[in-house]
Amino acid sequence: MKAKLLASGIALALLTPLTALAVNNTQMTQDNGAPVGDNQNSQTAGPNGPTLLQDSHLIQKLQRFDRERIPERVVHARGVGAFGEFKADKDISNLTIANVFKPGTVTPLFLRFSTVIHSNGSPEELRDPHGFAIKFYTAQGNWDLLGLDEPVFFIRDAMKFPDMIHSLKPSPVTNVQDPNRYFDFFSHQPESTHMLTRIFSFRGIPASYRKVDGYGVHAFKFINAKGDVTYVKFHFKSRQGNEGYNVEQAKVEQGKDFNNLTDDLYSNIKQGHFPIWDLYIQTLTPDQLNNFRYNPLDDTKEWLGVPETKIGTLTLNKIPENFFQTTESAAFDPSNLVPGIEPSEDRMLQGRLFSYADTHMYRLGANYQQLPINRPRVAVNNYNQDGSGNQGETKGDVNYQPSVEQGSVTDNPAYKATRTPLSGTVQQELITKTDNFEQAGAYYHSLTPQQQDDLIEALGGELQKVKNDSVRQTMLSHFYKADATYGTRLAQRTKDDVNAIKVLAEKLKD
Repeated sequence: MKAKLLASGIALALLTPLTALAVNNTQMTQDNGAPVGDNQNSQTAGPNGPTLLQDSHLIQKLQRFDRERIPERVVHARGVGAFGEFKADKDISNLTIANVFKPGTVTPLFLRFSTVIHSNGSPEELRDPHGFAIKFYTAQGNWDLLGLDEPVFFIRDAMKFPDMIHSLKPSPVTNVQDPNRYFDFFSHQPESTHMLTRIFSFRGIPASYRKVDGYGVHAFKFINAKGDVTYVKFHFKSRQGNEGYNVEQAKVEQGKDFNNLTDDLYSNIKQGHFPIWDLYIQTLTPDQLNNFRYNPLDDTKEWLGVPETKIGTLTLNKIPENFFQTTESAAFDPSNLVPGIEPSEDRMLQGRLFSYADTHMYRLGANYQQLPINRPRVAVNNYNQDGSGNQGETKGDVNYQPSVEQGSVTDNPAYKATRTPLSGTVQQELITKTDNFEQAGAYYHSLTPQQQDDLIEALGGELQKVKNDSVRQTMLSHFYKADATYGTRLAQRTKDDVNAIKVLAEKLKD
């Protein structure tokens, strides 16, 4: 009965009473609602005869068991989620028409934390970037903000994303993650220096998901009622602070509980210790984009020196009642935007706009947005048709547009895409202002002496495993270019010639 109700499209809010059916001695049924007479013994031909194919309950039970797993996410496979709400508290109507930011508005949401590279079921103390993905169920439709616990990323162009993930994933030969492979890749991507420095610091192994910040990473566009464009970055700042493990601490914690991040989040919510993040934004006008040494639309860069403004608060307050139906089935798409928010020209974001939705269609089916966890809390009116798992309950003969019979509103000038001036020609070129190293050096100097020591130990220890001298020394030159002290200490840790690394660094372009 539970499965039948879910398949008919019952709203997410009704999941609680449905779940209760399984624990209140209610009559067990098959998927078609027929009562089950015996869930302990199969039908057989006599006491010693073979099992009968006519035992529809047995057949269905085995069929459903054989199909319990869906394809694992290629990235962000290990995750934990919770429900909550976002409350807007500052009027930014001069920047955007998005009503999620109207002061006093409370928007329900689902937030999924995750690791990026490691598989589902892997220990949560492994070093990794960590996802911070939010689905806002707004009155204008779902807005998905897919971010990380870091403000930057490894690469700036989606063309390199499959290659990067392939290098970071286990070897296709040994099925073991190998620094020889991923440093080989990153030695050709100097823009990765900043993110690598952050990941091998204490931030790469969080001690608690409550104690990480969340960043949108990419620049987006705010659009106001006049059609004016403002570039924006999002930063969810944890009121619980930031805390992470060094290498030795992570080993100890993994031995105690390799599910520590999930256990910590859920136990605190159960106790009423609801974690809170304040949302801050940074904004730039289009004519300010050229005021920096770097390109502000490069996702390997922070907007250093650009002030932040607090505009609201996010609170997590409810644990999902079923992992698969929520955390595992949640599908976050950067293409899920609402009026007043548009993508920027960030090259990495532009690729993600396609890739994430396409991934979910493969993993969950064409109608994945009709699943309760993904379904908007507003009416959906479109002419998409059929496909596996369709629960749209569409009616009528008209499944096309325009139509005099339908009479629906299809065009609204207020919600049209912003008219953006274009210039230049079609090209395939690197951005002009790369500035690959400066921010990595600035981050190194922002760490405490102990955190710097831990970074040298963690990153130097992995670099020491790289057998190819050219790859290892190229990586060391990137870190030396970011900061001479930083690079020197790493070279000493790996027992490489510091002077040789310095010479390589001097040949690098900013």
